[in-house]
Amino acid sequence: MTRLAGMAGNRGRNLLNIADRAPGGAELAVVLATDEDAPVLEDAAERGIPTETVPLREGEQRREHEERVLDALADHEFDLVCLDGYMRILSDTFLSEAPTTLNVHPSLLPAFPGTDAWGDALSAGVSVTGCTVHVVTDATDDAGEVIESEVDAGPIVTQEPVPVYDGDDEESLKERVLYEGEFRAYPRAVKWFAEDAVEVDLETGEVTVEVDVASTEGADHDGLPARRLVSDDRADTLRYGENPHQDAAVYEDYTTEEASVVGADQLNEGAKALSYNNYNDADGALNLIKEFEEPAAAVIKHTNPAGCATADTLAEAYEKALATDPMSAFGGIVALNRECDAATAERVIDSFKEVVVAPGYTDDALETLFEKENLRVLDVGELNDRTERFTEKPLVGGRLVQERDLQSVAVEDLEVVTEREPSDEELETMVFAWQTLKHVKSNGILFADGTETVGVGMGQVSRVDAVRLAAMKADEQAEGKDADGAVMASDAFFPFPDGIEAAAEAGIAAVVQPGGSVNDDDVIEAADDHGMAMAFTGQRAFRHD
Repeated sequence: MTRLAGMAGNRGRNLLNIADRAPGGAELAVVLATDEDAPVLEDAAERGIPTETVPLREGEQRREHEERVLDALADHEFDLVCLDGYMRILSDTFLSEAPTTLNVHPSLLPAFPGTDAWGDALSAGVSVTGCTVHVVTDATDDAGEVIESEVDAGPIVTQEPVPVYDGDDEESLKERVLYEGEFRAYPRAVKWFAEDAVEVDLETGEVTVEVDVASTEGADHDGLPARRLVSDDRADTLRYGENPHQDAAVYEDYTTEEASVVGADQLNEGAKALSYNNYNDADGALNLIKEFEEPAAAVIKHTNPAGCATADTLAEAYEKALATDPMSAFGGIVALNRECDAATAERVIDSFKEVVVAPGYTDDALETLFEKENLRVLDVGELNDRTERFTEKPLVGGRLVQERDLQSVAVEDLEVVTEREPSDEELETMVFAWQTLKHVKSNGILFADGTETVGVGMGQVSRVDAVRLAAMKADEQAEGKDADGAVMASDAFFPFPDGIEAAAEAGIAAVVQPGGSVNDDDVIEAADDHGMAMAFTGQRAFRHD
């Protein structure tokens, strides 16, 4: 366990934050102040942390005071010293006897090294400032006098950027630097030292941090960065969030090269702007049709596919996608992976839709779509490569980051596990169903016939319930098609044969699923009993967001 000696001048906000967080398991062994009335002393004592006070005596020299500080700390065991508003420049008298000593400065050093970092940043008109955690080095001469150019000049351990907003004054900027920047950076630095991941070379002035690099779990992964520094600009303030009582805005990353609804042009300027839910659903729809090379169309409702299809023409693909569940498609989002032509546009406006997303439109198509006053028409431009690597989910107190699910399967990747071999048509349908299923919320089940969806069971807490929902959708909502003879795709393995039994009742002829259950043999036996063909993908396709 790494034990810290904290040295503060007043409130010791960072020291108390570190004490409460215990980054890397680090503990404060003692808190020392130069003022007996410093609030940090009482707050530390309430946390059970020993305290020491070493007031500065009138006429006392710097080195004499530091010797008394060392004496006060001598009865405490510690591995790292953390300064926090400690208003004394330290000399080698202290630094040569103490372990590595850290300090935090409220700017991105070497910029604004003085005592008025916030005012200096505002005066300079910078758009970004921040804070710096650095190793403290001797900034005094032989007589103990301060060499100003050497203050805050030690090797940098970590920095945290903080934006400067229009209208900021010193107080608002100071608040953000102290409570956002420093509260992130200082615990991070302490954690690295606690994990023995830091090497400090004072001769070269370099700090090496072993863990501040991308992790690599295996040969098939590129690893994830140790830190995510994200800077997006607010593109628009939205009417509200998911519900009218929630404020919302959309932020844009201008470096994104991939086709995106955030950067899309809304062609019918008189229509309402996109809502929070529109953006979310349109993004899901666009991501789905990016899966296919053939003309493809999808209808999305609440980020789930109500239907998806590929066909020889875009209009035919849309018609088949819509026919999966036209009732649920009401008020949905349409996404197309080809330039929208007039024939497709005429079908889109046959029923109420919120948004249509496509990589371009013919003039005739736009004329038709503009007939619907509040149908938002988005042009995302060319559907180029999928270049964005990560997806994120904010959590209270952090965020989850993962690589995007860009998996794809081909017929040759499928492992047939049943007595009956799938037909060539069934194998092709399995591939289509799997690529579409990736965009269905878990537990997810999808029925498909050829390259069109027949029924979708999404977001169920029971896999067999998802099968039953997909069967109900196919029987009661689909137009001109049903589950009889269709292929079923499951985003995870079947833990029991009951899902296969329910599929057989619906008329399913073939199944594609990951496999990997301890009950695979029972599931395969159930499929054989019903004359089904079944293939394993060997990979899962959960989607929980």
